[in-house]
Amino acid sequence: MSIFTGSGVAIITPFNEKGINYDEFKKIIDFQLENNTDAILVCGTTGEPPTMSEDEKKEAISFAINYVNGRVPVIAGVGSNDTAHVISLAKFAEDAGADALLVVTPYYNKASQEGMKRHFLAVADALDHTPIIIYNVPSRTGCNILPKTIAAIADHKNICGVKESSGNVIQNTELIGLVGDKLDIYSGDDNLTFPLMAIGAKGVISVAANVIPREMHEFATACLEGDMKKGCEMHHKYFELFQALFMDINPIPVKTAVNMMGFNAGNFRLPLCRMSEEMEAKLHDVLIRYGLVK
Repeated sequence: MSIFTGSGVAIITPFNEKGINYDEFKKIIDFQLENNTDAILVCGTTGEPPTMSEDEKKEAISFAINYVNGRVPVIAGVGSNDTAHVISLAKFAEDAGADALLVVTPYYNKASQEGMKRHFLAVADALDHTPIIIYNVPSRTGCNILPKTIAAIADHKNICGVKESSGNVIQNTELIGLVGDKLDIYSGDDNLTFPLMAIGAKGVISVAANVIPREMHEFATACLEGDMKKGCEMHHKYFELFQALFMDINPIPVKTAVNMMGFNAGNFRLPLCRMSEEMEAKLHDVLIRYGLVK
């Protein structure tokens, strides 16, 4: 059974001078729920977890689970380059009631295919019942888990899906061909949602959904229902926005956009920093064209 199909938001984390701004976090989550987001990923890359303390991560995960209160699935990002650390945070998130866990391939260590296989099996074996979604994002981690490696562990009861951000449609075609009947494949790139769903992906874990949650839900739903004409039209309609939200390092543009839309998501934690004024002006122009700001 799928954790979700459609559009799940890789939600930003609002900060203030005290830490996480939970009052604003409620407003941001409400915005998602009111606009038909199909799932919420907390402490994914877009949520800036590398700059969060362990306690903050746990607080953010628990808060999201409790506030959403079963209205949509909540997926907790628990990835790290240390398997023991991942297991510890994964067990915490399981006990907190997460519907699923997002586990990125180990970064910096640059594990071999065998090492990655053992990493994901160790995490999955340590959990009682909560499924994990493997996250493949080679541009950030420096390693690329291959379809055959995923196929070797796809029968594990606690592995349910893959968030694919390799940007390689050929690799994704092979992946879906090998495990698409066992695991749910999600696009991890908004601008590849349409091509991946056209070949069998079940949805997207989306950055753009932070600013257009209803539209991303409608986009993914059209593809799921086989309305590829509408899906293609929406792909082209929002492509400029997808690109604009990656004109700088994620999540800098999308968090800037959320602030421009009237939320108080706060600033970034170093080493992330504010966009240049020129970039901000370009982003603002794009948001104007999409009717997201005045």
